[in-house]
Amino acid sequence: MNADFIILKCITMIDHLKHMAVFARVVDKGSFRAAAQDIGVAPSRVSQTITDLENHLGTTLLYRTTRKLALTGEGRALYTHVTQMLRSAEAGLNEINATMQDPVGALRVSIPTFLSTSDLSTAMAAFIKRYPNVALSLFYSDRRVEIIENGLDLAINAGSLSDSAMMSRKLGIIPRALVAGAEYASARPLPSRPADMEDWDWIRYQQRSDTIELTSDKGETESVTGRSQIEVDSANALYHFAMQDVGASVLPENLAARGVASGSLVRLLPKWRLGDIDLHAVWPDSSRRETLTLLFVRFLADALGR
Repeated sequence: MNADFIILKCITMIDHLKHMAVFARVVDKGSFRAAAQDIGVAPSRVSQTITDLENHLGTTLLYRTTRKLALTGEGRALYTHVTQMLRSAEAGLNEINATMQDPVGALRVSIPTFLSTSDLSTAMAAFIKRYPNVALSLFYSDRRVEIIENGLDLAINAGSLSDSAMMSRKLGIIPRALVAGAEYASARPLPSRPADMEDWDWIRYQQRSDTIELTSDKGETESVTGRSQIEVDSANALYHFAMQDVGASVLPENLAARGVASGSLVRLLPKWRLGDIDLHAVWPDSSRRETLTLLFVRFLADALGR
């Protein structure tokens, strides 16, 4: 058989495999737009890919309406085989990665925004330096995201665990600090206990209770609520507004230390302690990239432990 013909057939088959993988992603996500966002291409390109696949097969795979997509009988049959193919491919990669010193693959990871310039992100930079054939897509958000629904491989969550169906590993803790803008604090009497701050202005964090509980070095526990004129849904925004001298707030230590070092923030109630935040890696128990996920999680845990 002519070598050029064989090469052409291989190239054509590779294109069809790509088309089928995109088709499976459209079905999984429920729309061209969601699949395009997940893959990182324009929705029109995803739509054209499905059209090309249908033209090649000579059949309709998806019923398209303004509200949703639905599989045809042929589409359901193809989807079953394609998902089996993709699972086999992922299993093959997992098996190879388990024995390779140089794993190959890609991971999609959700991370709290306030950790974008932290030891955690530094550890991720070290990971890709150590494993140059692994690609990371990092999605920073202070709101918890659904792992499976958003096509993620794992999430880094700050706070308590909520989904027992997921696998998890504790990576460490995040200390917190009570701070205020230096000018704002200097205009008020220095507080000696939390109750002294009830008439202070507070910058609220929407994902946290309005009441803040602190424990003294003598074991006393006291809460403070105070008043609030502004609330935000981002820890980075908490930091920014504290720097603007509009009130007191509780910040992750990595942000607090930055503001204190610059002289723009001051620590308050140094003899009183806030509870630490637990940091966990969370991933599905049937991860598509199980071996690579575990390698990544172990690397982070070791790096943060050091």
